[in-house]
Amino acid sequence: MTLMTKFLGAAASLALTAGAALADPALIYDLGGKYDKSFNEAAFNGAEAYASETGGAYKDIELQSEAQREQALRRFAEAGFNPVVTTGFSMSAPIASVAADYPDTKFVTIDGFVNPEEHPNVLSILFSEHEGSYLVGMMAAMASKSGTVGFVGGMDIPLIRKFACGYAQGVKAVNPDATVISNMTGTTPAAWNDPVKGSELTKAQISQGADVVYAAAGGTGLGVLQTAADENILSVGVDSNQNYLHPGKVLTSMLKRVDVAVKDAMEQGPDLQTGVMVLGLAENGVGYAMDENNEALVSDEMKTAVEDAKAKIIAGEIAVHDYSTDDSCPALSF
Repeated sequence: MTLMTKFLGAAASLALTAGAALADPALIYDLGGKYDKSFNEAAFNGAEAYASETGGAYKDIELQSEAQREQALRRFAEAGFNPVVTTGFSMSAPIASVAADYPDTKFVTIDGFVNPEEHPNVLSILFSEHEGSYLVGMMAAMASKSGTVGFVGGMDIPLIRKFACGYAQGVKAVNPDATVISNMTGTTPAAWNDPVKGSELTKAQISQGADVVYAAAGGTGLGVLQTAADENILSVGVDSNQNYLHPGKVLTSMLKRVDVAVKDAMEQGPDLQTGVMVLGLAENGVGYAMDENNEALVSDEMKTAVEDAKAKIIAGEIAVHDYSTDDSCPALSF
């Protein structure tokens, strides 16, 4: 039984015994807002699925500044919401500052890490983004006619380098001679919400020969996907299924099941199991999107190759390098 299966099973059994007496959960979105069509929106969709399927209610807030992080955590905890679910690595430090003051409140950091020994009421949910990125990298290399593909990241942090590194490894597994062009949008949180800069970087990569560009940049990625469609090249979406944004122009999307993580945490309520959870291909925590919007772009040969690689990654026969383990990337220079 996989970790995700166990998690889902525990959530389902707890949901059945929950009852109306339990406190409502709360959700704090990272900067960029809940309608970013990417990471935050995946969290929103998970919360909406929780409400729809259980009949429960939840409270949410969109942060406008860094200063609001700790303030929002304390406000929700003092109001009795439980658990308080957060998105983005930047919530780790604020949660570590707040958690001990509210020992009966469960906190969740998605993409962040809080030491479970120091803060036993916190669940850190991490994803193996490098594994999913490897698969979409393979697809990009197989779809490319020029042998040059691109990557546009948001904020230049180890997490986003993890996406880029896995992607480049997947590209070069298909075509060792391929060129991978990588650019980051910036070094501050504003990098997550700058579609104009995303468009500029995409045009620059196209001028260097890129005919498939993967965006891992939150709201900035919308500018990447739009420009790729306008310039008649392919793009790869991220986090949520973004294939529908430009049907026939988005090769696939690297799915990061933030929606499932949020929904399951909310269903567990105050009985949430804390600690550290890592969700990869084996747990269906990451993957790639196929639907009517991209089916004509992905050949049977491509699907067979990617599914074979997926099975080998799960079995340990293919090792995808995780940038966050040693701050290095054999397949790409930053």
